[in-house]
Amino acid sequence: MSRVSKPYEIVERALELSTTDGCVVIADENSSANLRWAGNALTTNGVTRGRTLTVIATVDGARGTASGVVSRSAVTADDLEPLVRAAEAAARGAGPAEDAQPLVSGVPVSAAFTDAPAETGSDVFAAFAPALGDAFARARSGGRELYGFANHEMTSTYLGTSTGLRLRHDQPNGTLELNAKSPDRTRSAWAGRATRDFTDVDPAVLDAELAQRLGWAERRIELPAGRYETLLPPTAVADLLIYQFWSSSARDAAEGRTVFSRPGGGTRLGEKLSALPLTLRSDPHEPGLESAPFVIAHASGDDASVFDNGLPLAPTDWVREGKLERLTTTRHSAGLTDLPLAPAVDNLVLDGGGKRSLEEMVAATTGRALLLTCMWYIREVDPATLLLTGLTRDGVYLVEDGEVLGEVNNFRFNESPVDLLSRASEAGRTEKTLPREWGDYFTRAAMPALRIPDFHMSSVSRGV
Repeated sequence: MSRVSKPYEIVERALELSTTDGCVVIADENSSANLRWAGNALTTNGVTRGRTLTVIATVDGARGTASGVVSRSAVTADDLEPLVRAAEAAARGAGPAEDAQPLVSGVPVSAAFTDAPAETGSDVFAAFAPALGDAFARARSGGRELYGFANHEMTSTYLGTSTGLRLRHDQPNGTLELNAKSPDRTRSAWAGRATRDFTDVDPAVLDAELAQRLGWAERRIELPAGRYETLLPPTAVADLLIYQFWSSSARDAAEGRTVFSRPGGGTRLGEKLSALPLTLRSDPHEPGLESAPFVIAHASGDDASVFDNGLPLAPTDWVREGKLERLTTTRHSAGLTDLPLAPAVDNLVLDGGGKRSLEEMVAATTGRALLLTCMWYIREVDPATLLLTGLTRDGVYLVEDGEVLGEVNNFRFNESPVDLLSRASEAGRTEKTLPREWGDYFTRAAMPALRIPDFHMSSVSRGV
């Protein structure tokens, strides 16, 4: 075993090797465990381990501060000096960094910085796997087939800087996706959950939900494109608002390039976006959705800066009681726009004060409405309005006077999440949810269902 093998030792040694004016080292220790199944039977399972090291070198030159960033996987002690030298060479060969700021200092050392990384393993499924087996048996007797996967990851991040920061964060991340199909494969339904440890997900509950949806799908109804009152479940709301969150850079808005730009100049901060008392917020300490309480930036971009690594994060309201309250800023972009510092946080919660579940919202429907399951293949059409297009998937159902009548065809939609907030007529009860489209990138979300009076289904889709 290498003499320098523990994550904190790797960080310390890389900092010792640095010869530039400033240095940031980020060690990510990752472990994962997974289960996959098809046709009511487990197919594969596995456990993996990995390490990624990112070195950010900064050089103060006559024209300003430059940065060089190099990341590599499976780093050992022998790889350290070449990695540090590569980052330094990249910094010396780069022009001044536009986002240059003094490296963060003065943040208390994490008590667990020298502890071993947290790990996951197959035991995370100790209670879940038997319950999944029971769900297979129920599905088999009910004439349906279950497909899907469960994945759990644990990432321990160690961040050290030449200014004395020594920070550590452990991030668990679990996802469960379950598909039920009829034996002839003509009907399909999907359910997903996000979890920190798989103790709060029950396959029996998901299987019952999927069985109900497959039952609804026994009756098929064809509908044309058009505008329909639509019930968006929490997963669909999350997918739309995550994209809005990713598009909320204060600098881009101030430069007139986004939906949050004010005509004639400036931003729309302070404008009323919704008549409902909707609050869109992030909090690194949100119960059940905990995320890193400090900035972890492996690269600079529109809403992140490597110079901000280690900057403490605070609860932030992006929309408060329907009013646009904050746009994301780094220290650099906050200075450019003269707006408050508001770095992005890795979770998102929408509160609307509603008490009804999605099922209760369905039952309260008068007239005709559509009930969606989820969305996919979401793409941006127009950044100036944040117009998005995408497809419905795994079940769109027709509701009339509080009853689900059957499954309708899929649609392509064209909508802006900002416009949807302004037109929403009801928000349900906020609950943890798994975004279907963005689940590989963003899983810590809690959303209500939304009732939209005139959701735009732009064309019929014949896909699944």
